[in-house]
Amino acid sequence: MIASLSSLWSNLSKILTVLHTEVQYQRALKIFDGLVEVIGDNHTHPLSSFMEILAMLLANYEREHYPMPNISGEEILQFLMEQNALTPKDLPELGNPSEVFELLTGKRLLNTQQVRTLSERFQVSPALFF
Repeated sequence: MIASLSSLWSNLSKILTVLHTEVQYQRALKIFDGLVEVIGDNHTHPLSSFMEILAMLLANYEREHYPMPNISGEEILQFLMEQNALTPKDLPELGNPSEVFELLTGKRLLNTQQVRTLSERFQVSPALFF
């Protein structure tokens, strides 16, 4: 088993590794964008979990190299909604309007699926919402 993992890892480690440089980050971001195009929000796709792991690696790099001011996920969502002239009823993928309002006021937290949906919709990093 270790031998087969070793040969698999030698190929996979070129993509799935802790990101230390901007070159590694840009390569991983390009792969992630391609995965988002192919997978979308299909959680049953065979590469869905790979996309999630890659998103975490990207978020870790961004947190270290592109620190964000201390802004909550709710504030980010409010900003994106204002910029796009959206109301809670325009985001049914997050729930009904009262549930979206609860997200905006911090009474309810965004879950992983909602973060993924928002990052795809607004073309922003999922890390913005954490």
